[in-house]
Amino acid sequence: MNETSDRGRGGGRGGAREASPTEALCAYIAENGLKHSRQRDRIAEAFFAMGGHVSVEELVARVRRLDPRISVATVYRTMKLLADCGLAVPRQFGGGQTRYEAAAGRGHHDHLICTGCGEIVEFANEKIETLQALVARRHGFEVESHKLELYGRCVRCRSAREATP
Repeated sequence: MNETSDRGRGGGRGGAREASPTEALCAYIAENGLKHSRQRDRIAEAFFAMGGHVSVEELVARVRRLDPRISVATVYRTMKLLADCGLAVPRQFGGGQTRYEAAAGRGHHDHLICTGCGEIVEFANEKIETLQALVARRHGFEVESHKLELYGRCVRCRSAREATP
């Protein structure tokens, strides 16, 4: 079980419970004088339940099974809101489509992206992080943020390509 799920259940340091993403969203909405709606709640709950790297189109399909009246525009606005309040991170993995991943309780990680099927694999590697910091220091560069994305073909796509005569 990861650290986020422990804290969400009241675990963590000192027994203090960290707010769930939906509670954090409600607090952000209240603090900023925004409108609270059931549709936003449903969209946020569906997004956090999906996990991974979610496109707006995938999220629309999911939330419309819950409530067919939810518009594409409402999903886009809700995802912008989730990004603005730091609960979702928009990612561009090529192809011009934005995908969102949940940010709450997540440590830094990098991505492997299959150019065949679009699979996205997250990974963390301390040696890579150390090397990046070393390169930056050698060039007198202070890193504020970074992302590492490696594009190639996954095992399934390579096997399928090799099997095709």
